[in-house]
Amino acid sequence: MQNLISECKLIKAVIFDMDGVLIDAKEWHYTALNRALKMFGYEISRHDHLVTYDGLPTRDKLQMLTLQDGLPKTLHGFINELKQKYTMQLVYEKCAPTFAHQYALSRLNKEGYAIAVASNSIRATIEAMMSKAELDKYLDFILSNEDVVVGKPNPAIYIKAIERLGLAPSEVVIVEDNPHGIAAARSAGGNVLKVDHVTDVNYWNIRDFILALGGK
Repeated sequence: MQNLISECKLIKAVIFDMDGVLIDAKEWHYTALNRALKMFGYEISRHDHLVTYDGLPTRDKLQMLTLQDGLPKTLHGFINELKQKYTMQLVYEKCAPTFAHQYALSRLNKEGYAIAVASNSIRATIEAMMSKAELDKYLDFILSNEDVVVGKPNPAIYIKAIERLGLAPSEVVIVEDNPHGIAAARSAGGNVLKVDHVTDVNYWNIRDFILALGGK
């Protein structure tokens, strides 16, 4: 098969969101945060999680809970630390390699595409998940919510990733699943491949998307 690089020179890099794209971790974040919140009598309903909070950084979720439900701001730091601790426990219990993702990233890497992860999670969580999933060796770099002042849906993290790659937005594919992330990716000017579940993230779907862009 002819190498994709020679078939389509338009795209030079693929940036992945992490939760819900490379790692099926949405439930882990929901469980971990609620476990921390319940210590102080607060809880995010599943409906509110899916409609409003899913995909946002923890710090933003806590600020919203303060505005909407009166969560004391003095508790933000402690709850955030506790949530990250609980999340990390779930990562080490549940995170494991997925062949489809390993194959996709290894093929893209072999074909010369730069590969990055840009996530609203903190850096320690991203590094742990990528290591446990055995995807870290294919990545050129990762960006976390600690690398920008404002997380998604603000496009800052994707703008920073594209600048670090030294590319134009039109030369980058961004793989996203969440409305907040999709909004950020589109605002950054990238070519957005929307997926509904981690099982949609495979080499062939990415390949077809890249080739379709090259045919324009």
